[in-house]
Amino acid sequence: MNIRPLIAGTAAACALTASMAMAETGTLKMRFVYDSDNAPKVELIEPNKDIAFCGKHEIPNEKLLVDSETKGIKNVLVYVYTGRGGTKLDDVAAKNETHELANDKCRFEPHYVIAQTGDTLKITNPDTVGHNANLNFFANKAENLMIPAGADKEVALEKPEPAAIPVECNIHPWMRAYVVVLEHPYAAVSGEDGTLTIEGIPTGDVMFRVSHEAGKIDEVKIDGSKESWRRSRFELDIKPGMNDLGDVLVPADALSL
Repeated sequence: MNIRPLIAGTAAACALTASMAMAETGTLKMRFVYDSDNAPKVELIEPNKDIAFCGKHEIPNEKLLVDSETKGIKNVLVYVYTGRGGTKLDDVAAKNETHELANDKCRFEPHYVIAQTGDTLKITNPDTVGHNANLNFFANKAENLMIPAGADKEVALEKPEPAAIPVECNIHPWMRAYVVVLEHPYAAVSGEDGTLTIEGIPTGDVMFRVSHEAGKIDEVKIDGSKESWRRSRFELDIKPGMNDLGDVLVPADALSL
């Protein structure tokens, strides 16, 4: 009896099983909801610099954006936390992607940039007035870049940052955005209706961190039950496939303009 094909087949099956186990991942989905019948109205910024240009555009105060119909909270950041007491992850290969942050109509677009170490931040200025981008990094080199009309500058994101880093324009002080630099890609920001989805998360117990610029999200309600997210962190047993937390209700007094 020739056992070589049997051995080869068994080895291949074992390798496939191991590969499938290693590739097993889950998706986290959740929707952040403002727990009040009265959603805060969007306030418009009245520009006091370059009024001839900036004054032509509606510039919202983006610190707290709540959809009037769904009560969804926009720009809630959730990511896998790997700091002290957090989740230990295997190294994730750098993708070396370029992310654009535009000075567009006297505001930054997008409001959040999520990047991985090894990526590049490209700051552009399609406006007809000059801007600057003050990057208040902790781990990476802090930058304060002048971006003339029609120009752009690139910044290498070489190290992970401990939190979302504010980007400000000192010329137009109402302008603010955030850059998130992580060692991994497991992060997302909620959209207009408050929903966010993070894909490809390793299965098992995973620690997440949540943040919003308008305040701390540490007391929430899920399926009618109150939960305390100490230090704005929560742990989940991520199962293969979809892990849908549903609506996460945030007290109205937790967030403010």
